[in-house]
Amino acid sequence: MTEKKSCCAPQRPDRAKPDKAKNLLPRGAREDSTLADAQNIIAVLETKGFIGTDRPVFEVDEEAPYRGIKLKPFWIDATTVTNAQFAEFVAQTGYKTEAETLGNSFVFAAFLADHTDTGNAVSAAPWWRLTDGACWHRPAGHNSDITALPDHPVVHISWNDAQGFASWAGGRLPTEAEWEHAARGGLDDAAYPWGDEAPNDTDFFPCNIWQGQFPENNLCKDGFSGTAPAHSFQPNGYGLYNMVGNVWEWTQQSFKLRSLKKALRQIHRDKAGFKICKGGSYLCHASYCHRYRIAARTANSPDSSTGHTGFRLVYDTPPKDSPAKPGRIA
Repeated sequence: MTEKKSCCAPQRPDRAKPDKAKNLLPRGAREDSTLADAQNIIAVLETKGFIGTDRPVFEVDEEAPYRGIKLKPFWIDATTVTNAQFAEFVAQTGYKTEAETLGNSFVFAAFLADHTDTGNAVSAAPWWRLTDGACWHRPAGHNSDITALPDHPVVHISWNDAQGFASWAGGRLPTEAEWEHAARGGLDDAAYPWGDEAPNDTDFFPCNIWQGQFPENNLCKDGFSGTAPAHSFQPNGYGLYNMVGNVWEWTQQSFKLRSLKKALRQIHRDKAGFKICKGGSYLCHASYCHRYRIAARTANSPDSSTGHTGFRLVYDTPPKDSPAKPGRIA
């Protein structure tokens, strides 16, 4: 059983009760807007797909096996939700994220002015700092001049916050199966949305991940030290951007184990109510957190937020104000 590296996404020590989304708005409460009109939504009309892999890296995460699934047709955002889209949501509703309400969120230490201050470091992963004032529009806290760029993914968003946005937007978070099916873009048991060739630190940079020695030295050969614009890099076979790397993406479902092995259940004993995240982030590297693969998975508490976690939505019917572009039709 491959060892699980700790703290891909740190969680709040005093977690709220799971599945309790605050400020939840009526579904479809969004007003008409030019921003919504410009949204690029892809139709995924295949109903037969796959989830998992027969080539797991972290067996402890239950990445295996590769197995068939049946899905209803759905529509999915081509990109993660951006800062500009989230700003529109906030402007129309007055919504406050959990990071804003609680007054802090987790920030990668290199983005802090005093990255040597370890007072608020996560013990198992000291590159994470619980930072006062960090939230979606102040991604490195109130003592930083780092701003939330409009076309970049919104981060410092909890699962509960993503649920609030989804309710307003008339969509929902994807299931893990929907997310994986969309990420494959028509490929079978491929490791990545583009195939099986792994990114490296020298000459192949198909996504936004870490290059160099983590966490000391990011070579930034893919062009980014943090988030990249949501439309960066080449899309997959369905036209979806950044399905791996850039930011982790919340799914709608809770983390549950299929295995009855006591050892495995002991490892995951603290994940009651946690929600599955997919895709990896700009902090992933094969030497540490090789989770920028389609079948890879992690989980976090629904009230936790970090500087590398965002989300995208799916829709059961095509949104009226966003003509969907078809993906692959079975």
